[in-house]
Amino acid sequence: MTRARVEDGELSPYRQMAIFTGNSHRGLAEQVARHLEMHLGEVEVFEFPNEEVFVRYLDNIRERDVFIIQPIVSPVNTRLMELFVMIDAAKRASAGRITAVIPYYAYGRSDKKDQPRVPVTARLVANFIEVAGADRVLTMDMHAGQIQGFFNIPLDELTAFPLIAEHFRSLHLAAPTVVAPDVGRAKLARDLAGRIDADIAIVDKRRVGNSSTAEALTLIGEVGGRDCLIVDDEILTGGTVASAVQLLRARGARSVRVACVHPVMAPKAFQVLDMPEIDEVVYTDTLPVVHGSFKNVPVTVLSVASLIGDAMHRIHTGGSVGALFR
Repeated sequence: MTRARVEDGELSPYRQMAIFTGNSHRGLAEQVARHLEMHLGEVEVFEFPNEEVFVRYLDNIRERDVFIIQPIVSPVNTRLMELFVMIDAAKRASAGRITAVIPYYAYGRSDKKDQPRVPVTARLVANFIEVAGADRVLTMDMHAGQIQGFFNIPLDELTAFPLIAEHFRSLHLAAPTVVAPDVGRAKLARDLAGRIDADIAIVDKRRVGNSSTAEALTLIGEVGGRDCLIVDDEILTGGTVASAVQLLRARGARSVRVACVHPVMAPKAFQVLDMPEIDEVVYTDTLPVVHGSFKNVPVTVLSVASLIGDAMHRIHTGGSVGALFR
């Protein structure tokens, strides 16, 4: 049983906190449970031979405050279905409240109609989560801020960029410059630069249609003789980052490091980014890296387990989640 009181001594309105996980990232869920001095609840989550998902809770969760930890990792649609069925099963088992803890929210790139006759899949997934029966959502660094507005239930969005900033600050770089890999990430770069007292630069890129191919065109800012830090919320194929790295090196950057929160990492990314021009790749453990590894580039993995655990504890006890970042 976890710490069950808020700062002013009031009891949580729910009997007890319970943590469960599906098959997407058990390692992270176990770390979160250890941080809260708890054990993961027992639940069966598997597929029948016809690929239908089955869920059965082995613990009594009646009137309990249930947290389901399930980042949406490959295979994405299977993990999504696991989450929906786990929520529905918990609802039908009379859980007091159900919080879907989704460290990585898939389909976040489909957040608007930027072409004719295309879906807004990020909204569709939000609808599914609500219909399944979730009472609230806890997530981390969504691809676009407006996705929060797709939900009609409470949503708390955490950020791992303070952890990334602390890592870069510990390197004591002489002349750091935070680089946005595209114009859309300029605000993110500016926020991180403010945390580590760095300058910023922006790469102007062009994407080819709906493919993952992107080309860096030009650079806004000065990087000659500087230690550059490329930051993004997620890396999929690595093409955008690799193009930015080459541009920075061509402009005289002294070192180039790459950081992201979510290492989605398609198999191609480990080939594209395994290049001598990169001094370090930094990412968090919101997702398990399942498709490969880097052979020549140093990798630093930052854990978000304590951050997620503290947020879950505050949700359970009625504390402020926003206070974690003050």
